[in-house]
Amino acid sequence: MPESKPMLHSRLAGINLRGVVAAVPANSEDTDALAASLGRDMADKIAAATGIRTRHLAPPGVTACDLGQAAARELLDGLGWTPESVDLLVVVTQTPDHPLPGNAPLLQHRLGLRNHCGTLDINSGCSGFVDGLWTAASLLAGSNGQRALLIVGDTTSQFVAEGDRNTRPLFGDAVAAIALEGGAGDDIFIGVIPGVDGSGAPYLNVLDGAARKRLPGQARFGSIFMDGPQVFAFTLRQVPKNIAAALALVGWSADEVDHLILHQANESMIRHLANKSGFTPQQMVLALAGFGNTSSASIPLAMASALAEPLTAASRPVQLLMSGFGVGWRWASAVWRSEALQYCRKIEVATPDDPQPGSAP
Repeated sequence: MPESKPMLHSRLAGINLRGVVAAVPANSEDTDALAASLGRDMADKIAAATGIRTRHLAPPGVTACDLGQAAARELLDGLGWTPESVDLLVVVTQTPDHPLPGNAPLLQHRLGLRNHCGTLDINSGCSGFVDGLWTAASLLAGSNGQRALLIVGDTTSQFVAEGDRNTRPLFGDAVAAIALEGGAGDDIFIGVIPGVDGSGAPYLNVLDGAARKRLPGQARFGSIFMDGPQVFAFTLRQVPKNIAAALALVGWSADEVDHLILHQANESMIRHLANKSGFTPQQMVLALAGFGNTSSASIPLAMASALAEPLTAASRPVQLLMSGFGVGWRWASAVWRSEALQYCRKIEVATPDDPQPGSAP
């Protein structure tokens, strides 16, 4: 569809990134395990083509809500924030515990956040981290709130059908909690430019299990379908333009970015996009080898697993460019100048011994 208006964009001042905690299941599957079912040659070929060698997989009974709770509790403790001090909770997932209620009220209750905390559920995939940042930062900027928790991620392995050789080697499970805080000066800011083209919906989807096509009597989600060449072509077509627009929004050149953190889907795709967008290998973050494609959690997981030290030890504000892209088609890029993070780490979550409190019956 031809564009008749300028791209929608936001530039919000005074919002700091305070911390990131990414939670992955302790259970994992590596290339050797894949070789047992796919064959050694095929498993090695997939690892070489994608850069993915290990994925963390949620066992039965562990959900995105459970991982989000663990990540958020670790983050609150690490920052020294009390649950009562959180004004806003935004949850982004495509694998909620239930069709309704969403995960946001469940996590508000589990975490002990106050009843007057604003909550919002967002259904978004690989662009979901940036979508969530945009939403949480905008709501903070437009309210009297000071602190926000953003919880993003999925247990995408629940979408992978038994024996699916195309998607099983790619997707891992992870959820991240991100802390935002307002009140900084104008030299601290976040700029976001989103995009969408719904004509790409047929190429990456889960069509079973919702109102259009239900799965009566089945406990699991429907199965994921992905047309890899179409996904790759879409990213090359839209993402570099979106990144360039985000840089222009705040008047930066590529060399002013400290870290380029792209959605961690495929190593060759990341390298190609970074090079096409004018970034050096030193700016580019690669952190998918041990996790696979973790949907909306992939960017904060990359931060927590590969950038914890430089983000927390920085002696000046850090300048980040983050871009998520995928199912929808949807894409969104954010530039963020923030003070150094106060807390940043990755944790592994074992299978809980008892059912988690706060779930609907």
